[in-house]
Amino acid sequence: MMRNLFPILTVTLVIFALWYAFAIVLNKNWAYDKAVRGNYELSFSELVADTWSQKKPRLPTPDQVAAEIWKSTGAAAIKKWGRSEGRPLSYRLGKVFGDKKSLLRHAWLTLSATMLGFVFGTGLGILLAVGIVHNKAMDNSVMPWVITSQTIPILALAPMIIVVLNAVGVSGLVPKAIISAYLSFFPVVVGMVKGLRSPDSIQLDQMRTWFASKSQVFWKLRLPASVPYLFTSLKIGVAASLVGAIVGELTISQDGGLGARMLQGNYYGTTILIWAALIFAAAMAAVLVSSVGLVERITKKRMGFVA
Repeated sequence: MMRNLFPILTVTLVIFALWYAFAIVLNKNWAYDKAVRGNYELSFSELVADTWSQKKPRLPTPDQVAAEIWKSTGAAAIKKWGRSEGRPLSYRLGKVFGDKKSLLRHAWLTLSATMLGFVFGTGLGILLAVGIVHNKAMDNSVMPWVITSQTIPILALAPMIIVVLNAVGVSGLVPKAIISAYLSFFPVVVGMVKGLRSPDSIQLDQMRTWFASKSQVFWKLRLPASVPYLFTSLKIGVAASLVGAIVGELTISQDGGLGARMLQGNYYGTTILIWAALIFAAAMAAVLVSSVGLVERITKKRMGFVA
């Protein structure tokens, strides 16, 4: 275990050291400006202390980001939970996740759009992959359009999706989920097509000698063979789905979410808010990808892929 942890800890320490160093470089101008206006000189230690404690730095330090995350999650949750003591559990949870300044609320909104979009994108991707593999016309017509769709910048497409859906009365979570699904379905399509076509000719010939139907070939051979490819695609897809949800929140900022929180931090020039939401989103992505990996290990073990 220590052998595996040592490289990770080493890289983490290097990243933190570089982060603190760049905080000095990027925040020093403001420190020097204050020194000039106050007619005093800064020593190196004073410069470091100033650049690591500014209220609106260009680059906040890791401890500033951690403090903002705790203030917006742990401290806020404890405060809301304590104030609603004696109330029903649903009421207390509503208070904790209903605070508009809490990252927990924004993270929950982002997670809801992410998971809904991931389900939409995965379902669409699998259906398209099955059709592409089993139908020559779909292979020649649909697959090129699937590839072409990913050349359109999502930042340009997202506002169009929002406007069109609002015009037909669809708002709230669904538009963000559709943007999320748009990014997540592509890796699933590509991975499933590769997986469904992974059985070699000898295996297919053997199924024919057993007079297996197309459905039997699909369920007994093609689908099991595609499982490793599917889970690899799902790991990419769930991360892409999170990106899509955040992009959607940048467009519909009034609904909240981590993307809206980043936009709010940018509007008020509070980079600490931006970085706190960014780190929270990265941690969420790590949890989602790890969850898919856990399901993958369990599924493969039950299917006999691993010992």
